[in-house]
Amino acid sequence: FHLSGKPSVVADMLDLLKSRSVAVTAFAVGTWITANPKITKRLVADGHELANHTENHLSMDRLTRQQISREIVECGQALIPFIGSIGKWFRPSATVVPKQLILEEAGLAGYPVSVGYDVDSVDFTDPGSSAIIFNVSDGIHPGAIVRLHFGHLGTIAALPSILDHLTTLNIKPVTVEVLLSKRRRRLPDRTESDG
Repeated sequence: FHLSGKPSVVADMLDLLKSRSVAVTAFAVGTWITANPKITKRLVADGHELANHTENHLSMDRLTRQQISREIVECGQALIPFIGSIGKWFRPSATVVPKQLILEEAGLAGYPVSVGYDVDSVDFTDPGSSAIIFNVSDGIHPGAIVRLHFGHLGTIAALPSILDHLTTLNIKPVTVEVLLSKRRRRLPDRTESDG
């Protein structure tokens, strides 16, 4: 989930997630969490994972190396009061496939893994709950990373149906940490003789 938006709508989404016992990864915009510490603390207390989604949510592909670095580093610093570190995960803003420059700067800032997504709900365009449900249901598969946004009423309206659909498919929504740790456990150990 992209974390920004009207705090009352974010709180409504947190209420829904809590009622369904679902924990998510919230890729936070640094300026937003700094301006909204109370709801950010609640998000963390509710068991959600907080991650870096840049300081100002600018189009990363249009920035200089220094600007990219600043966006990543400053958001990492904004995370520290809430989780005690810069977090494990970075997702570039306004970028589907990050350029090598973005990946390099993320690595230098302490994020060896930049997270993307393979199912786009397009909920940030406010297409209505039916379209959001279709977009997610049409692309969902085990191991998918779905892009959703806090702060949009259509997403709140769509989420119960999405979660019900996942249940019928025997897919459990999890945080990026849980998903990627499961993927790492499934990879075979490789030795030099394995090639």
